[in-house]
Amino acid sequence: MPRLLAIMGSGETAPTMIKPHRRIFEQLGDPVDAVLLDTPFGFQENAPILVEKALEYFRDSIGTTVVSADLLTTDPTVGDLVQIESAIARIRAADWLFAGPGSPTYALGQWADTPIPEAFADKVRSDGALVFASAAALTLGIATVPVYEIYKVGTPPAWATGLDVLSEIGLPVAVIPHYDNTEGGNHDTRFCYLGERRLAMLEPSLPDGAFVLGVDEHTGVVLDLDADTAEIVGRGGLTLRRAGTSVRIEAGEQVPIDLLRSAGDGGATVGAVAPPPAVEEAATDEAVAVPAASLAEDAAECEAAFATAIAERDAASAVAAVLRLEQSIVDWSRDTLQSDETDRARAALRSMIVRLGDAATDGVRDPREVLGPVVEAALAARVTARSEKAFAVADDLRDRLVEAGVEIRDTPDGTEWLLSN
Repeated sequence: MPRLLAIMGSGETAPTMIKPHRRIFEQLGDPVDAVLLDTPFGFQENAPILVEKALEYFRDSIGTTVVSADLLTTDPTVGDLVQIESAIARIRAADWLFAGPGSPTYALGQWADTPIPEAFADKVRSDGALVFASAAALTLGIATVPVYEIYKVGTPPAWATGLDVLSEIGLPVAVIPHYDNTEGGNHDTRFCYLGERRLAMLEPSLPDGAFVLGVDEHTGVVLDLDADTAEIVGRGGLTLRRAGTSVRIEAGEQVPIDLLRSAGDGGATVGAVAPPPAVEEAATDEAVAVPAASLAEDAAECEAAFATAIAERDAASAVAAVLRLEQSIVDWSRDTLQSDETDRARAALRSMIVRLGDAATDGVRDPREVLGPVVEAALAARVTARSEKAFAVADDLRDRLVEAGVEIRDTPDGTEWLLSN
């Protein structure tokens, strides 16, 4: 079994990361003892729901059975001591260990003074995969951004001490996920909500030789520790930043881990290393469409496709757009980082269904109601033509209406019509 270490910037339970997760499991082979480490969000009241959604994602989207470590806390005064010890044993025995969103400082506080950090280091030294994303990814480095405390509480910018797992492979770094975040809109939320000003304040206090390893959202770096390579996967890129100077490696590139290590002395350069050859994939549903970067983006694409279909009176395509959005809502609902996007997508879906109903109503209306104004206008023109003794024109109008399936009957009380089909 290979030694793999994957760091994801976000989207770890979103459609965008399905392929990277599947590839990791394919590399590990079967069977795999896969464990979800739930500690980072253990303080949240909805923690059991988050666990269930994550397990559902790996079961339904990745096709792998994952069990929860069931370690929301390591404090024996709060949790059951036997359960805590069983969870730690489960972590140590796992072939694949995953941790994701939550609070990095809560996780660090729970893992301190336990065998857990050493278990992470053992995963790096021995075979198996360590897959850390979002909040959990922040804990892997020599220094950690206390993101909630700085961004939400207003604590002066300062590093928290990280687990320093990555120094095991020669990477004295501060891992920063959500590196290209843009949620702030009118203020800078890049670099995991720090922004440039606060990151620049923090950088000088990194230990000598340490640097920032930034991972964009819906992006990951998969380190094959046996082959000593780093492959960038997903939609964005990986950034190596030292003293304000950055080197970026785009998704789809594979570089030696030595290239990452050299960033500590300012020696990292990209360009001389060729990207990996394209891998031919079997034609699958997943390979056909590139997942949207967010539920909001997917909803916008579906709404646009729906509007085009309605304008073109293409009922099948309109229904397909509705069904695609419904499935997208299901898929993205497992991503614990989605905020109000699900509610917005549901509102869009409801509007599409109402418009589809309106279009369907038009389609089943009485044809006489739909065609009536046109036929009456043609009959009025026929009457005018006859009154002006343009009988050839009047007869031609009658013949055209008959050809169109409109039966004309001239009666003493006027002209009547009905549809012959």
